[in-house]
Amino acid sequence: MTPVLVFDIETIPDVAGLRRLHDHPASMSDAEVAEHAFAARREKTGSDFLPHHLQRVAAISCVLRRTQRDGSASFHVGSLGTVADTEATLIQKFYELIARYSPQLVSWNGGGFDLPVLHYRGLVNGVAAPRYWEMGEGRDDDSRDFKWNNYISRYHMRHLDLMDLLAMYQPRASAPLDDLAKLCGFPGKLGMDGSKVWEAYQGGQLDAIRAYCETDVVNTYLVYCRFQLMRGGLSPREFDREVAFVQESLAELPGEQWMEYLRAFQLRPLTEEAEDEDSF
Repeated sequence: MTPVLVFDIETIPDVAGLRRLHDHPASMSDAEVAEHAFAARREKTGSDFLPHHLQRVAAISCVLRRTQRDGSASFHVGSLGTVADTEATLIQKFYELIARYSPQLVSWNGGGFDLPVLHYRGLVNGVAAPRYWEMGEGRDDDSRDFKWNNYISRYHMRHLDLMDLLAMYQPRASAPLDDLAKLCGFPGKLGMDGSKVWEAYQGGQLDAIRAYCETDVVNTYLVYCRFQLMRGGLSPREFDREVAFVQESLAELPGEQWMEYLRAFQLRPLTEEAEDEDSF
């Protein structure tokens, strides 16, 4: 069974890059440099959202769901590296995970945001990612497989951008992960949201940013399981077992956010619903 790697990133303004590009005086604080960039962006587009290449990666969180060699299942959620690691180290670790497992990559808007940011920031930081960029140009059979299914092409499934696919590749039809997760009975976002990351980072709350990002990748994995149910990849009973397995795995993790997350579930097992229907 191919391992599943769900990922999400959190970003902050690339203050050093902004200083280099715009020659800000040394007397300007990082907050002032960022606010200057936000103001310029608002004037140009009506939004604070900076271009992808000026988004510095502050955290990368992942769910890795795989079957061990002995046949047992494993579910791991966490953030790559440590709070002291550089942006280059975090990005390199992400691509090393892909090289190690050749996983099914899953994201929510990864094609529109996360991966382009990782591309630009990997380029800026001198990161190497040959497995990720494999597109079937080699001579071995494994390489040729990537010609027809790779991480780069939009309509290939080796990277599954759930938001893009469910919206039929129509931006106007896209839905927020938080809304869809909650509509499915999953916890959705807790506490922080993306708009608060820069503020939290300035306050030294990188651990909180990583914890928030980790809950988001679990939401994405659960929505992915729901998608697998819809497309026939999981039966209702298998779906129930997988959700229960995720809950059991999270209950064993340290961190208050997981207790809060588990309490927020509003999902009834599908097999119970089926039994009710049979008895009606």
